[in-house]
Amino acid sequence: MSSSIAREKPRYSSPGWKFIKEVSQVTGGTLLAVIMLTSAIVAGGLVGLAISFRNLPDVRVLRNYIPSETSYFYDINGKVLASIHGEANREVIPLNKISPELKRAVLAIEDSHFYSHNGINISSVGRASIVNWQRGAVAEGGSTLTMQLVKNIFLTQQRRFSRKVAEAVLAIRLEQILSKDQILEMYLNQVYWGHNTYGVETAAQSYFGKSAADLNLAEAAMMAGIIQAPQNYSPFVSMKTAKQRQETVLNRMRSLGWITAEEDEKARETKITLGKIRSFQRSSMPFVTNTAAQELEREYGLEAVQKGGLRVQTTVDSRMQQIAEETVTKWHKTIRSQGVRADQMALVSVDPRTQFIKALVGGVDYQKSEFNRATQARRQPGSSFKPFVYYTAFASGKFTPNSVINDSPVSYRIPGGIWTPKNYDDSFNGSMPVRRSLEVSRNIPAVKLGSAVGLNKVVETCRILGINSPMEPVPSLPLGAIGVTPLEMASAYATIANYGWQSKPTIIARVTDSSGNVILDNSPKPQLVLEPWAAATLTDVMKGVITSGTGTAAQIGRPAAGKTGTTSSERDIWFVGFVPQLSTAVWVGNDNYRPVGKGATGGVFVAPIWRSFMSQALKNTPVENFRPPSQFDRPK
Repeated sequence: MSSSIAREKPRYSSPGWKFIKEVSQVTGGTLLAVIMLTSAIVAGGLVGLAISFRNLPDVRVLRNYIPSETSYFYDINGKVLASIHGEANREVIPLNKISPELKRAVLAIEDSHFYSHNGINISSVGRASIVNWQRGAVAEGGSTLTMQLVKNIFLTQQRRFSRKVAEAVLAIRLEQILSKDQILEMYLNQVYWGHNTYGVETAAQSYFGKSAADLNLAEAAMMAGIIQAPQNYSPFVSMKTAKQRQETVLNRMRSLGWITAEEDEKARETKITLGKIRSFQRSSMPFVTNTAAQELEREYGLEAVQKGGLRVQTTVDSRMQQIAEETVTKWHKTIRSQGVRADQMALVSVDPRTQFIKALVGGVDYQKSEFNRATQARRQPGSSFKPFVYYTAFASGKFTPNSVINDSPVSYRIPGGIWTPKNYDDSFNGSMPVRRSLEVSRNIPAVKLGSAVGLNKVVETCRILGINSPMEPVPSLPLGAIGVTPLEMASAYATIANYGWQSKPTIIARVTDSSGNVILDNSPKPQLVLEPWAAATLTDVMKGVITSGTGTAAQIGRPAAGKTGTTSSERDIWFVGFVPQLSTAVWVGNDNYRPVGKGATGGVFVAPIWRSFMSQALKNTPVENFRPPSQFDRPK
């Protein structure tokens, strides 16, 4: 024993360590004697230690252990949009889908005696014990692959003697209940490979852009070499160091006789083509994936989303979503240049036949603001709320589009005084058909219709259509004096477009676990919630808004229905409209409720945005006519 080590005070004072030291001094520091004595102590003492470690975790839970996995989000056609995970980015795969080259490489460098020991390797533990004793600390592990596995799952990462003993005890127990292949599979799926990447499949995809099943010997040796110190040996950090580790692994495999000289040489000469770090990639469509993740969290909790290995098929069409995002970006700049002082915009499209969300944009720039105005911002809809009043009137059986209503002054007593509604231009048109009053968006006829059919009935209609914002049956309700989200508006109009048939609006079509077992199936389950004749009649009237009313700027060359919306003081401007296959709501405004500019209306500035999006989104969709009201029975 050197004088420097002899002067160093060991950090351990257990009887076993003292005994080893004394024997070593007597024998003049003969390492052979120390190894023999250490091995005897380890072999003979583990049974007693097992009794003293009664509070260790029960390894039997690993029979049903499911490690945390990354969840993946796809569009309706299977295109990957994003991956979401907690601290572990992982995809679990079975052992038979892992390259044999990788399995051999890992075993060669980590535990070449894996298939012959019972959880601990006495010779490795003895050798490590000598090094640790000489250095006065746990400097070398001697851990088997099984010991590494139980450490990663159950124990802390602190390098203490007590933890090493616990590893050994748990490893022996684990080898008694799981087969070697089960342990190897679990280890390869559990181990950390660097860059917040866990498990062999995710690591292979990250480092080499391929599945773990397809790794060649060169790639397998490099990956196996990473395990001991991913932060240093990663080829993303230093290809030179990674190649050195690759050679170390290949040398070990060659010395074990697991590869031939020719295979060794070929692997060293094989060019390595790196993939890219996948763990911290941003979603390609963040408003979509965040909305889907939030919907899942409400149902199953955050942990299931981050660690459950879910495969989430969203309802969104990537092509349509891209058109929506480009529309918002382009038209925000356009209307700003036209003098509209609006900082934000939101756009939502829903398929009336399924209530599947096909596109969703919650703001002008996600990188600057993650707030999702499509689903979270409750803004006044203005006149785009009026169709709910007109539907209620038609459903009552008391009104038809040809009924006459008087656009003349009227006042209502409300708490605190008298309220006198006005039209947008402060004029009155006198007697006019109900149809025309909606087409040109007269306020006073809408207020009178609401009072005539009962404002409680209007509230009931809104609830049926999925508008959950607080609302009171006050005279101003028909003018949209409540807060709604663009998604609520697009969904409500979609139900009208589908003649009263409604499914629950969703951005998630289907969810499975990583093995393909179905967890959630949101196949449409339509129910008839509106009076079909009234819905068809309202649609027929709303077609006039686009052909000859306030929404002529929304004409797209095919049958379409919609409604403009402008609130008092021009704080919010809207256009919401639909064809039989798609319902879209567009909102423009400011987060701080500042007016967007005097004279700014939904018909002038938002209808062209709607037209631009719908024209592109429906490019490959056949033209379809609405069913006329005459095909439905009129309510009595």
